[in-house]
Amino acid sequence: MSITRVLSAALLAVGLAAGPAAADSSPSPSASQDSGAPTQAGTSFRTAAEIDQGQRATASGSTGDYLYWSFPADAGQRPDVKATVKLPDAHAGQTWQLDVYDGLRRRQACQYGAQTRTAAQGAASVELACVMRTVRAWSEPWADDPLPGTYYIRLTVVDLASADLGQPVSAEVKVDSKDIGGSAAVDGSLAQPLVPGIAVTSASDGSGSSSDDSSSSTKSAVLSSIEPDDGWSSGWWSDRWVWTGTGGVLAALAGIGGYALTRGSGRPRRVPPDM
Repeated sequence: MSITRVLSAALLAVGLAAGPAAADSSPSPSASQDSGAPTQAGTSFRTAAEIDQGQRATASGSTGDYLYWSFPADAGQRPDVKATVKLPDAHAGQTWQLDVYDGLRRRQACQYGAQTRTAAQGAASVELACVMRTVRAWSEPWADDPLPGTYYIRLTVVDLASADLGQPVSAEVKVDSKDIGGSAAVDGSLAQPLVPGIAVTSASDGSGSSSDDSSSSTKSAVLSSIEPDDGWSSGWWSDRWVWTGTGGVLAALAGIGGYALTRGSGRPRRVPPDM
């Protein structure tokens, strides 16, 4: 009966531990449901339009323009970037390309997806996609692994006829991500996410006007305003904790079971005690 009680308590503990993990791994709702999504894109890294994961951003431009957006990605996420370009009614064949850069402006490789596509003559639209590698919480300085922070999307045409240059087009971009969980966890983390400073401001000296004196004016970097809904690296809980706890419980049960099977029923009555 004692072994049965131990097994019941262990299974109850594992179930309670698995509950938060299941809640954490469930997909989160789309951010703001496109209500605050931008309707125009930037023309460089510094002017990239900020979007949240789950938002569907739109922009109008001309063939030959570089269109930029930025979004946040945290450790354990595998971003999936999709873009649709609506082309003019009459055009020759065009080749469009979707690139993703991290906070250090390093071009990130795509695991899979049509990152470059050619639209046939007269095609109404072209769709591109890039599923990135899983964002790691920490990496070696020489590695090119994706790290938590801001990521940039660049959409542009890379091959078209001269007659089509400057024709109006419209683009639609959306970023989703999948939470990979404990299988992507690493031993380490960044001190700060790779979110660039986009401006430097001078604090007021208290009199309502700015002061030129460095002693009464402090400068601070204004960081990008986008970040995950629950904060950076807030998903510290992963299913790795569940598997570690389950392994410990099973090891303890195996020890208890082995001892119960090998200890026997005690000293036989016919054997005198040791003197």
